[in-house]
Amino acid sequence: MDKNPSIKCTVQQCKYNSAAEYCTLNEILVGTHEQNPKVPECTDCKSFELK
Repeated sequence: MDKNPSIKCTVQQCKYNSAAEYCTLNEILVGTHEQNPKVPECTDCKSFELK
């Protein structure tokens, strides 16, 4: 799969991470594990899949 220059990703354990630190998906889903997120650490990439 080709890298998507619109989505950067540094999670090397993700199936969709390219060697150039980009995501290979056309789009991603971002969600949260908090009821009232206030900082970036409260958000999650719901498109993540382990390699």
